[in-house]
Amino acid sequence: MHMARLWDSSRRTEGGYSLEALTGDKNVMKGAKSNYEQLIGKVSMKQIFGKKKVKKDGSEGKIITLAPVEELQKEKRLQWICYSALDAISTLQLYESLKSYLCEMQWKYNGELVCMNNGNCKSMYDFYEEYWQPFGELLVGMETEGMLVDRAYLAEMEKVAKAEREIAVNKFCDWASNYCMDAKYMNVGSDTQLRLLLYGGIENRKDGRQLEEAKVFQVPNVDKVIEEGKKSATKYRNIRLHHIGVDLPAEIYTASGWPSVSGDALKILAARISEQCDLTNYSADSLDDAVDCSSESMVVDDTFAYENDTSKIFRTQEEASEAYQAITALCEVCSIDSLISNFILPLQGSNISGKSGHIHCSLNINTETGRLSARRPNLQNQPALEKDRYKIRQAFIAAPGNSLIVADYGQLELRILAHLSNCKSMLDAFKAGGDFHSRTAMNMYAHIRDAVEKKQVLLEWHPQPGEDKPPVPLLKDAFGSERRKAKMLNFSIAYGKTPMGLARDWKVSVEEAEETVNLWYKERQEVLKWQQARKEEAKKFGLVHTLLGRSRRFPLMKNASRAIRNHIERAAINTPVQGSAADVAMCAMLEISKNTRLKGLGWRLLLQVHDEVILEGPTESAEIAKAIVVDCMSKPFDGTNILKVDLSVDAKCALNWYAAK
Repeated sequence: MHMARLWDSSRRTEGGYSLEALTGDKNVMKGAKSNYEQLIGKVSMKQIFGKKKVKKDGSEGKIITLAPVEELQKEKRLQWICYSALDAISTLQLYESLKSYLCEMQWKYNGELVCMNNGNCKSMYDFYEEYWQPFGELLVGMETEGMLVDRAYLAEMEKVAKAEREIAVNKFCDWASNYCMDAKYMNVGSDTQLRLLLYGGIENRKDGRQLEEAKVFQVPNVDKVIEEGKKSATKYRNIRLHHIGVDLPAEIYTASGWPSVSGDALKILAARISEQCDLTNYSADSLDDAVDCSSESMVVDDTFAYENDTSKIFRTQEEASEAYQAITALCEVCSIDSLISNFILPLQGSNISGKSGHIHCSLNINTETGRLSARRPNLQNQPALEKDRYKIRQAFIAAPGNSLIVADYGQLELRILAHLSNCKSMLDAFKAGGDFHSRTAMNMYAHIRDAVEKKQVLLEWHPQPGEDKPPVPLLKDAFGSERRKAKMLNFSIAYGKTPMGLARDWKVSVEEAEETVNLWYKERQEVLKWQQARKEEAKKFGLVHTLLGRSRRFPLMKNASRAIRNHIERAAINTPVQGSAADVAMCAMLEISKNTRLKGLGWRLLLQVHDEVILEGPTESAEIAKAIVVDCMSKPFDGTNILKVDLSVDAKCALNWYAAK
C-alpha cells in the first residue's frame, strides 16, 4: 500500500488503497508479470464467508456477520485454504506491478535527479527501499512499544471535567430559562434543541424552509417531576422549547442550510455579542484560534460582517453581558465534551490498551502529503497545549526509572518554504534568529520599522540578572494587531490562502486584506514566483513534488471547475511545504533509529506527532540522549542538513509528556 501511494497519491478519491481495491483495478495490476486474464483480485472475507444476521422472527436481516477466524478455519477449511492462497498470490502480483511502475519513475532529491556512479538515474523504487521500507518497519516497532498511560490520572480528570461541565450547563440553562422557562431542562448537547432555542423561525438558506419557532421535546426526567395527570414521576418528561425572541447573528451554516451551533459557530456568536457590551477579553487571537471553517460540512457567510450591524443585538448592555457569559459557558461545554469524548474516555478504554497499561495506536503513512496519521486512538490529535485544560498529555508517562525526551522542530514549514523559494528576506530573518513573526511585521509596516530604528520598541529582549522588564515595550506588545496579522500571513500564505479567506478571518473587506497580503509579498517576491511555478507545474504535469521527490497527483486538474481548480492550486502550493516537512521528520526519525549510541543507552522512539518526536529511555542518560536526538534532528539527511536554513530543535526531558512541553 505504501508503494501504491508513492506511485499514485490521488487514489483516496479514485478507488482507495485497500488490497481489494488495488488488486481489482486493471490499471494498477497491468504491470504484473502474469497476464491480466490470470490475475485474481482479492475478495473480501465477508463476501466469501459472511452470513446474513438472523432476526428474532427467524428471517434474514441486512447485516452481514463473520464467524471468528478459528471457527472458519475448522468449518470452512478448504475454502479458507483457497482464500489464503489466492490472497497471497494477488498480493505478490500487486507488488510486481507496483515495483515496475516505481522503477519507471525518476527520483528527484532536492530538485535534482539522483544518479549512481555509473551515470544511471535512481528510481522511486530505490527511494522506497532506502526510505519508506525502513520507515514502515520503524513505525511497526513504535506501534509495538506503545506509550504508558496513567489511567488513574485520567479517571480523576474525568470527574473534574464532568463537574465543570455541569456548572457550565447550569449557567447557560439558567440564562436561557429567562427567555424560555423549560430551557432549564433542555439537553444542551442536542443541536436540534439548541438551534430552535437560538434561531427558531429562521429561513433555511438552501431551500427556504422555516425553522419551527416552538416544539415539544422528550428529555430524561432527572428531577422526578410528576406531570399533570400522572400519579408518579415517569422516566421521561415533555418540555416545550421556543425561540428566545432575540435575532442572533449567524455566520456559519451547515451543509443543509441551517445555522450551525457547533463550538466554532458559538465562539463567533459570543464574539459578536461581546461587541455590544464592549468586552475586551474576547481577543482577536482567541477568535482566530477558535474558528476552523475548513470542514466541508460548514459554509461561512462571507458577507455577514459587512452587511449586518451587531451593535444592538440585545436591548441593554446588561442583557448583552449576560448573554455573552451564557454563550461562553455553552462554548465551554462543547470544549469539555470534546476533551472527554476524544481523549479522556478513549484513553482509559481496555480495548486500546494492553495489560501493561500501554496505548498501542496504529500509525499510517496514508495522507496525500505524506504526513503520519494515527488511529485507535488518534494520538496525533492531541488538544493544543493552551487548550489542554485537563493536561491530557500528563497522562502519558515514562516507566519507573525512565524518562521521556520530547523534541520539536521550530517553525519547520516556514523554514521549508524559505528553502524551496530561496526567499532572501525569510532566510535572513531565520539567520538573525529571535521572534520571526515580529521581524515579519517590522518588514511589512514602515511605522513599526521606524519605531524599531528609533529604539522606541524592541524586537526581542533577553533579561539580564536584576532586570524584570524591558527598557521600552516589546514589538509584540506595542504592535500586537500588526504582529497577529503577520503571524497569520506567515502560516496562511504557505498554504495558499487567498485575500478573500483572510478577509473573512479578519472581518475586513477583501480590498483591505489584499493590501495586507501585498505588504507581505513586497519583501518576499521569491515566494510569489515559487507559488506561481507550482501552480503551473500542477497545470502542465498534473503533479507537484516534495523535497525528497515524492509526488502528489491532481488527475482532476484538466477538467476541473473553477472552484475545484482553486482548491487544487492551493494544494499545489501546500503539498511541497507540508510534504517536505514530512520528509524532514521521516529522515530525522530514521537518523534517530539507526544511531547506535542511542540504542546502546537504551533509548527508543515511541511516537511522532507532526513536527515532534517522543523517545523513552533510562533517566540516568537522559541529558546525553537529548543532545544526540537534537543533533540527529538538526542534521537529518544522513548526518547533514541540505537546507539553506538551519533546523531549529527544542528538546526537553521529563517524566511525562506535558512536563516536557
